[in-house]
Amino acid sequence: MTAATSSTLFPQGPTPSAYAATPRDADAVLEGLDPEQREVATALHGAVCVLAGAGTGKTRAITHRIAYGVRAGILQPASVLAVTFTNRAAGEMRGRLRQLGAGGVQARTFHSAALRQLQYFWPKAVGGEVPRLLERKVQLVAEAAARCRVRLDRNELRDVTGEIEWSKVTQTVPEDYPATAAKSGREAPRDPAEIARIYAAYEQLKRDRSVIDFEDVLLLTVGVLQERSDIADQVRRQYQHFVVDEYQDVSPLQQRLLELWLGDRQSLCVVGDASQTIYSFTGASPDHLLNFRTRHPGATVVKLVRDYRSTPQVVHLANGLLTQARGRAAEHRLELVSQRDPGPEPVYAAHADEPAEAEATARRIRELMKPVAEGGGGVPASEIAVLYRVNAQSELYEQALADAQVPYQMRGAERFFERPEVREAGLLLRGAARAGSADPALTDEDVPSQVRAVLGTRGWSPEPPAGSGAVRDRWESLAALVRLAEDFVRARPGATLADLVAELDERAAAQHAPTVEGVTLASLHAAKGLEWDAVFLVGLTEGMMPITYAKTDEQIEEERRLLYVGVTRARRHLSLSWALSRTPGGRASRRPTRFLNGLRPGSGAASGRLPGGGGGVERGAGSAAVGGAARRRRGPVHCRVCGRTLTDAGEMKLMRCEGCPCELDEALYERLRDWRAEQAGLLGQPAYCVFTDKTLLAIAEAVPGTESELSGISGVGRRKLDRFGADVLALCAGQELPLARDGEGDDGAVGNPTG
Repeated sequence: MTAATSSTLFPQGPTPSAYAATPRDADAVLEGLDPEQREVATALHGAVCVLAGAGTGKTRAITHRIAYGVRAGILQPASVLAVTFTNRAAGEMRGRLRQLGAGGVQARTFHSAALRQLQYFWPKAVGGEVPRLLERKVQLVAEAAARCRVRLDRNELRDVTGEIEWSKVTQTVPEDYPATAAKSGREAPRDPAEIARIYAAYEQLKRDRSVIDFEDVLLLTVGVLQERSDIADQVRRQYQHFVVDEYQDVSPLQQRLLELWLGDRQSLCVVGDASQTIYSFTGASPDHLLNFRTRHPGATVVKLVRDYRSTPQVVHLANGLLTQARGRAAEHRLELVSQRDPGPEPVYAAHADEPAEAEATARRIRELMKPVAEGGGGVPASEIAVLYRVNAQSELYEQALADAQVPYQMRGAERFFERPEVREAGLLLRGAARAGSADPALTDEDVPSQVRAVLGTRGWSPEPPAGSGAVRDRWESLAALVRLAEDFVRARPGATLADLVAELDERAAAQHAPTVEGVTLASLHAAKGLEWDAVFLVGLTEGMMPITYAKTDEQIEEERRLLYVGVTRARRHLSLSWALSRTPGGRASRRPTRFLNGLRPGSGAASGRLPGGGGGVERGAGSAAVGGAARRRRGPVHCRVCGRTLTDAGEMKLMRCEGCPCELDEALYERLRDWRAEQAGLLGQPAYCVFTDKTLLAIAEAVPGTESELSGISGVGRRKLDRFGADVLALCAGQELPLARDGEGDDGAVGNPTG
């Protein structure tokens, strides 16, 4: 049996509720719930749909619902099956239920519950033993491709494997893949016919070797329940009540399994948020959540919108992102209401290039980590996260944090319990526990002291080593085990070292790692379900957010939801940044994500158009008008974004600080640069004699539509307006220019390098 199917999966560890006393009776379970959470907890009959926004306490609501039903005698613990999507979430649910006095309830992932049933019923339904479970399918997919004489590079192999997984959860057979993929608007990484052949060969290889993959676990369980009504009836007699968390992420295959578990009954509670649907590439669909009332006309529907996680400033930005959203999920968006005290405004930062962005992020993190008494933010490293769109972005931030001597951990990289030092520590603690049980004199010290003594022989010390690197990483792992021991004993005062070792084993089975004292680096997808005091959302440029291969309206909207998920991970501090160039000295040709238009300072209102063609952003007349006013007045010039008085000539030309966020049309900027080079060639003068870089940037930011707006930009005088104005306005309007004419002599007016 795999770790995911162990019957002793460990519950979620230290949480505020984990150390609370077990409620004395059913009514005490309801104490501390807000009115909407209480409505969820007491709705124990029929179908229930909970629409729960980010940070609204959905896990608290549904665990208290189950516990209330059990403690009131309405639900039998063994008759309840709660399913979710990750071992960690299932473990957290079990831990909370146990603390609430409902420890006999099954809380599992879809795959874990299905595998458990498959193993139990396979001898009766099929005979013999269940085929061996294939942990990783990539190698077998590579072999299948070789059999089809198709060469795949590393990235293609990963993508084709993803297509096979998508096909299986959408119940698409190999011969139907090309048509189904086209109908779904998927952009196949290879020719669809090739993928279909590789898919078919992969399935044949599995049959030849008597192995199954994780998707087969669901498919085979569905098959058994569909074909054997006696087995389906037995499952339904066992489980009378179902709870499904993160219901917006259910795939068609998981939905079919749920329907077979449920039969014709209505005893189902689902919880989800269509605005957090970010896994459609795996087959997940919010339609099951949005259609719930159609399938269950009498369902009770409760909305949770009180946000206990984030400050009003963070919630305001999150709500603003969804206000601009389109599509069916957007029609059902939840308007969150923060329940926290006000905090700092989100910080928006534009940087010259990606290394500069990473270095600035590391500096800001160091400031946040400083004690409040030293002028810092007093935020622990474990409560800070840097989130990015793709894992390839992590390298710069790893280097920047290391250079700044800031400890960090990679989420989604090596699993905590698979680290060599953690495995070694587990063996040493197990040996110490055995020695202690044989010699009571060895147990005079409390459990944390015993753990410190054991781990002290392998590199743990009360103070961390200087700097970063492998030594610091090892110390962080061991320190996490020490903190875990301290938390464990606080929760269970009479616990022994043997009890702690048993808990570590169960945690390892559930892959429920303790908190490591380091800044978290993670992709936005990997951050789902987590939260931190401070979150840095980095690399927010067009082409990365939304990602360049997001083409359709549906794909663009999912990218918006992904950013929404990132924003709602932050409790108090939120920073959003982007780089205008990839490398130092490169062209400043990037622009910040369209999703922040109208939300960040200095940006125009969002339009329904995508970049390209007309530019995709509707700009008001404000930016150009501000520039014109600045030219006419003789007083100090102020940044149009932050209001600071400007003294640098270049900044005065742009009407903003160099580091303040801007709304730059990169495509227009490139066209202007090409046009300027051509004009300079015709005139036989340097490019800056036509317009300086700063003036071109100002034009590309303002995108003037009239001569009046163009003349309001610093560096565009009357003579240059007469000479070049028509061309510049045509470029701003997206028009093609006629072939260049030879210069007609210009009395030297364009020779002023200050323009």
